Amino acid sequence: MKRRIFLKGSLAAGAVSVAAGAGLLMPQQVLAAWPKAAFEAKSIPDALTALMGSGDTTTSDKIKIKAPDIAENGAVVPITVESSMEGIESMAIIASANPVPLIASFSLSGSAKGFVSTRIKMGKTGDVIGVVKAGGKLYSASKGVKVTIGGCGG
Repeated sequence: MKRRIFLKGSLAAGAVSVAAGAGLLMPQQVLAAWPKAAFEAKSIPDALTALMGSGDTTTSDKIKIKAPDIAENGAVVPITVESSMEGIESMAIIASANPVPLIASFSLSGSAKGFVSTRIKMGKTGDVIGVVKAGGKLYSASKGVKVTIGGCGG
């Protein structure tokens, strides 16, 4: 059995080596840029400035946030942010009550639909804020989510 495992491992390593040697695997192109300062910022304006170049947002009714009114488990809160704006460049999800408010950032191409959906972790009750960058300006909408402990309303 050990010989089979060795042969399988050798074959896989050989295939990866050939692909890398042929230029098919280029880690610098595969790895995305990591906005470290934005994800370490302790305030919403600081996070937005580091991520999108400005901390000023305008409230918009063209952004819809779908989130539960009461989340029984703060470790898994389903969130959907959708926008009907034209020319969306990026979208971000922020949990205002978290120690590090920036949860997620999505870069979109000009032809992409303004729709993102994910599950986030919320430490306590607070607002979920969807931020959309379109036409070089920032727009936002928010929705309050009450986080309960074990579904007891606490």
